[in-house]
Amino acid sequence: MFPTDFCPASSVALALALALARTYGSTLLLAHTISPEPHRQLITDRLSAPDDRLREDARHKLSNFTRSLGATSFKGLLEPGDLEAVIPTIIHEHDADLVVLGTHGRRGVSKLMLGSDAEGIYRSASCPVLTVGSGVHSSVDWKLNRILCPVDVAEDPEPVLHCALALAEESQAELVGLQAIPLVPWQHRAVVQERSRRALESLMPADPQDWCKPEYLVRWEHPVEAIRQTSEQREPDLIVMSVHKARVSALVLHPPWPVASEVCQSGRASGVDSTSLMLQRV
Repeated sequence: MFPTDFCPASSVALALALALARTYGSTLLLAHTISPEPHRQLITDRLSAPDDRLREDARHKLSNFTRSLGATSFKGLLEPGDLEAVIPTIIHEHDADLVVLGTHGRRGVSKLMLGSDAEGIYRSASCPVLTVGSGVHSSVDWKLNRILCPVDVAEDPEPVLHCALALAEESQAELVGLQAIPLVPWQHRAVVQERSRRALESLMPADPQDWCKPEYLVRWEHPVEAIRQTSEQREPDLIVMSVHKARVSALVLHPPWPVASEVCQSGRASGVDSTSLMLQRV
């Protein structure tokens, strides 16, 4: 599924969604949500309903949008309601396997005031969500050479690690497991590093080197900085990480900024040029 607001900024994410659809022979679900306008306190039969105008405009935009899809099998969906409420319903009703989502990379105060549509989706979706920043290089192929998988061994990383392993096996890609452990005094780092490395290795299946190239890293920065620096140094094609389920209030998703939110900011603005695959944990 590819949620879209028809803006040019989503073109890179659309190219990747099309590449995935071609690679796996999938049907591409193009989803656009129509948020209803507040109705004016004026009753008249001469004016068309605002909601009807919105739907007609969206239908016209969707028609123009789909002309660029070529021979790809697709289905257009126009649904009324707020994005964060509608997308999980579409995922369930159409049994979507993956959501491909373009991100605009709002940061700081603007993100706090406006929220993040991407964050609301990947924290409520029942399937993996692939976020694509505007700084990511467009490609006509889905090919992975190196995958970065940040984990926290204290939070049951096995599901997200197995997802990364499956992708690495399919693409014969390198897999870099990363554990960020900040605020460790230098005299204790050797012991902590060895303990963390063994914990990561214990989660791996036997002989993973037969079908991928695993590597284990421990860094001493805070998670966002550790992911950013590792991404700059190793240049992964994909970052696979887990996120926590959305809380009752959307405000708790922002201050302090969650790791996933910072990672999926637009590519070069945050120093991360790879796409990010988000897996929700309960």
